[in-house]
Amino acid sequence: MSSDNSSGDEKMHTKVDIREELRPISGAPGLAYHDSSAADPNVSLAIGFRTLSIQVSEHQHPGKPQDDVVNFFEQLTYHNVSVEKLCGMFGTTADRGLDNVVVARNLQRDGKNTIAKKKPKYLLKIISYLFTGFCSILWVAVIIFFICWRPLGNPNPQATNLALAILIIIVILCQAAFSAFQDWSTSRIMNSILDLIPSECVVIREGKTSRMPAVELAVGDLVMLSVGNKVPADIRLIETSDDVRFDRAVLTGESEEVEGSVDSMGETFLEAPNVALMGTHVTNGHAKGVVVLTGGRTVMGRISKLTNKTKQKPTLIQQEIWRFVRIIIFFTVVLALLVLIIWLAWLNHGHHGFMTVDQMLVDVMGCVVAFIPEGVPIAVTLTLTLVARRMKNISVLPKSLSTVETLGCVTVICSDKTGTLTQNKMSVMSAGFVDETYTAQEFREKHATDSAREESAIHLLHRAAVLCNGATFDSATADLPLDNREINGDATDGAILRFVESVGDAPAVRVSQPEIYQIPFNSRNKWMLSMHNSSRLQDSEKKSASLIFVKGAPDVLIPSCTSYYSAVTHDIQPFDLAARTKLVATQEKWSRGGQRVILLCMREYIPYHTVGTNDFSTEISKKGLEELTVVGILGLMDPPRLESALTVKDCRRAGVRFFMVTGDFGLTAAAIARQIGIITTNAEPDSLADVVKQMQDMPSGSLPSCRDPANRIQRSLVLEGKDLVLFTENHWDIATRYEEIVFARTTPEQKLGIVNAFQKRDNVVAVTGDGVNDAPALKAADIGVAVVTGSDVAMEAADLVLMGNFDSIVGGIRLGRLVFQNLQKVIAYLLPAGSWSEVWPVLVNAFLGVPTPLSSFLMIII
Repeated sequence: MSSDNSSGDEKMHTKVDIREELRPISGAPGLAYHDSSAADPNVSLAIGFRTLSIQVSEHQHPGKPQDDVVNFFEQLTYHNVSVEKLCGMFGTTADRGLDNVVVARNLQRDGKNTIAKKKPKYLLKIISYLFTGFCSILWVAVIIFFICWRPLGNPNPQATNLALAILIIIVILCQAAFSAFQDWSTSRIMNSILDLIPSECVVIREGKTSRMPAVELAVGDLVMLSVGNKVPADIRLIETSDDVRFDRAVLTGESEEVEGSVDSMGETFLEAPNVALMGTHVTNGHAKGVVVLTGGRTVMGRISKLTNKTKQKPTLIQQEIWRFVRIIIFFTVVLALLVLIIWLAWLNHGHHGFMTVDQMLVDVMGCVVAFIPEGVPIAVTLTLTLVARRMKNISVLPKSLSTVETLGCVTVICSDKTGTLTQNKMSVMSAGFVDETYTAQEFREKHATDSAREESAIHLLHRAAVLCNGATFDSATADLPLDNREINGDATDGAILRFVESVGDAPAVRVSQPEIYQIPFNSRNKWMLSMHNSSRLQDSEKKSASLIFVKGAPDVLIPSCTSYYSAVTHDIQPFDLAARTKLVATQEKWSRGGQRVILLCMREYIPYHTVGTNDFSTEISKKGLEELTVVGILGLMDPPRLESALTVKDCRRAGVRFFMVTGDFGLTAAAIARQIGIITTNAEPDSLADVVKQMQDMPSGSLPSCRDPANRIQRSLVLEGKDLVLFTENHWDIATRYEEIVFARTTPEQKLGIVNAFQKRDNVVAVTGDGVNDAPALKAADIGVAVVTGSDVAMEAADLVLMGNFDSIVGGIRLGRLVFQNLQKVIAYLLPAGSWSEVWPVLVNAFLGVPTPLSSFLMIII
């Protein structure tokens, strides 16, 4: 490892290469690391030195903290060094991991593997509690009352003025205490959300594999990653399976999965495929890696620091309260100035003994005390807190009190389908071919009767469904009945896995044709590919040939198909127009019944490049989907949640439009939408052509707001992702006016665009979802709603978590609206019964000399 011999002053003005800062202590290889410029070898300065360098860089480039973070990680070279050198740098080995002595020393140096939360600025908070809102003018009243007590009250100061000053101070302290309680409640709720997300990892230390909390990870630890895991730190991969994939949507907002590998092709640390970043998810395969960065030094940690600096936008209720405060203060100042001006211009000259200076000031402050509703801040805090507690009682957990009122303002709900509106418990209902279709039970019976014909279409479809599948049974439940086994993988693959296991001997099929390579399914491509040894190809010319199976959406794969395997003749036939028409007709028939249709294809292929290389992956990605043979189709059903239909109905009754946004096929999505009441019309839904026609007939000029039901189009609309690609702002002006909408075949980017389109048109949008691909839309929405059974990424991105059934969102909307109703009642009482009725006696006393029935003391108490 290279060492840096420059002075400390020179280092402070350069970007830091951590590999140059850290080197093993001589005589104790691998025990710890320290700054190469430090005099004392037992003192570790790595972390402090890095922090100092970053602070200097940020000071030199104000306003560009993001660039500094990117530049910092561009200097890291952990991903470019060999595995042996990497292990030597951190004093670990690829099989035993760290020693406990090194772990303790590294933890003492680096601290726990946690992202530091934003430290509250208590002084600024106390100042805001005491001097903002109504408190600002009340402090003026305190000062005036003290002045009226002394010196204006000398030689006989009245204790009443002193008591009033002290009483107003008590009122201010009470308001500040309630504001502090509101902030404390918000932070407590936020922490309870974070505690819902357990974080454990599998670590190898001193050759022993154990599961431990991620916060106890140390730099140099050897971590095992498998499908479904959340990456606990920034990790350099040293061993990977061929099919390992990472989902970085939580960091990048993009759903495209990243392929993991041991080697790097010269990318930066942020882009390297051999680096697993903290907070991302393992979507496929398994890997082993060395922890290189923990806690606040990770990519997630540094982004979190930037996020903490972002000023929060005031919520709707905060804006309304501040507007109310400004109005009240304005009228209070006007009344006080009116009394003062009349005293100066008339009473003090024409009736000199009528009112002394201290009496005039007491009357002026009486106007202030009488007109300001001191109870409003406390009422707001109590209302929000009580409603938040009631939300938790109905299994709705808000992350902050501000989300309580936002939910009540929602005008549009964009909901994901799978796992949110449906049970996410798929099962195969139908199986078929271009020229034959069966129910699931008929397919099982046919497979049993055709057991002697290995080359039948039934057996080929069963083999394709077995081999091209990314789900596996959990080994801990392998001995349980088929329906009770836990599955690792997504719901679609899990349903197909249960089906093929119930049909025939799936393990034997896997053993006969082992997997060579796999491209997992992702929401962008909408297909999965697996390559296997071909058991049928025995001649010498085709020894290296392999069999590729592809599974995915029919509309994506059909254009690549040139032939099909016939269930009638049991051989390959040309995929001509007649065959295509039959297949599409079956697909549409099943889709209209609410089934998700999956197409399975195959092809024989001889790869040019060596298996396992990057060139091989590129080759298969391009060539694997050419000249495909249709094997068959499967129809899967994900039944709606029992409460979904009632939830949609209640939201509609509350004036909220309820839309479906899904990646599923259009006809399938429309069928489910009809079952749960999102589409209520019997007529065929409108399409892109109808939107274009209405756009041509649209009058010039600005359109009225679509928040008014009278300005909406009382029909249903079904749009697919390919339609949204063609959309302009004029298209959106028409589409957002429909009363019932289903968006199908959408990508995460398109979901985000849908949210933005409705927000631009004066709608308050809520997004509900449970998957990683929903995270960008959840963050962009006015309020993101996640289901507790969903992914960690969705829960982290959301503003509110549904802890129980989906219908609890209706109760949340009702309680959110209750906030405004309660505040309206409070203000409607305090202004006429309090401020207006109390200010008249003060004015009559000031102008006519009528004794006040209520003193300022009593007005504050009341």
